[in-house]
Amino acid sequence: MVKSDRAGAVRVPAEWAPQKAIWTAWPYSQSEWGGDLQSPRQDIVNLIAVLAPSNRVCVLVHDADARASAAAALGKTATLVDAKYGDIWLRDTGPIFAAGPNGPVALRFATNSWGGKYDLPDDATVGDDVAHASGTTVRRFPFVLEGGAIDQDGEGTILTTRQTLLNPNRNGWTKDQAEAALVDAFNARKIIWIDEGLKNDHTDGHIDNIARFVAPGCVVCQAPAGPDDPNAETLNAIAATLAQSTDAAGRTLDVVRIPGVGLYRNKLGEISPASHMNFIIANGVVVVPVYGTPTQEAALNALQAVFPDRKVIGVSSRGLLGAGEAGGGSFHCITQQEPRT
Repeated sequence: MVKSDRAGAVRVPAEWAPQKAIWTAWPYSQSEWGGDLQSPRQDIVNLIAVLAPSNRVCVLVHDADARASAAAALGKTATLVDAKYGDIWLRDTGPIFAAGPNGPVALRFATNSWGGKYDLPDDATVGDDVAHASGTTVRRFPFVLEGGAIDQDGEGTILTTRQTLLNPNRNGWTKDQAEAALVDAFNARKIIWIDEGLKNDHTDGHIDNIARFVAPGCVVCQAPAGPDDPNAETLNAIAATLAQSTDAAGRTLDVVRIPGVGLYRNKLGEISPASHMNFIIANGVVVVPVYGTPTQEAALNALQAVFPDRKVIGVSSRGLLGAGEAGGGSFHCITQQEPRT
């Protein structure tokens, strides 16, 4: 699908464009984290330690106790911002920052708790709070869209999955309706559809856990880690679809496959949607979630070749991945970049 630029349309810069800030949030609810706040908090401390030398990191704190614990753990590595939020998945509940014809805008979408599965107070409003704290004008859209459900190249191409966007538990869209909404919101010129995401993904197959743009005309996805990889068939199908796709500029995609995490079980023995694709591209650095698996060094080396001008660093994300209903995501899921527009 190709669509010409429209008057008043916005552009979402690619994640590798220069960034003004990275927004995230501090875990505060014992019940949301199965009684273990220390593990996800430590992952966030380690993440921010890597980001802070070359990035401004803004961390939402829910209440006085959260502010005190975040201040003690983070020191001067981050700016603390008071706000109400349900949980820390700001990729989905926060605004998507874009460049508009009259300056930066914060694109805001409806939320329905990931298809009604995780209904938490303040998830519907935290995006407005982030926009206000950043001093950015809001542009609002009436349909449900989570930020992790789409990935953009900054040139009008969007990656997404049918499993999320066409799921009856979101908007009940047809493919044509979904594409029309993405054109309206993002001035999209080409949509590339992947069928589905990883097994047991709480989000119903978000794209940021399976395939990512890393440069114009170039995407990264995973390869099976071994014969017991529970997502082997899905990972191969993703790569095949991408290899047959073109972007908004008409380029056939360059598809780079890195070793996947493979079979990963959480502390409850459940197969978890652990992925190296949930990385953050930031100023000077790419932070990659790792899980202590045999393929992680090969994956980091492969990504370093993709990002020769940034330092690729692996940081443990086992606390954020969690177990059962707690967690379920990683670094990209808990962050939202604010570009320099």
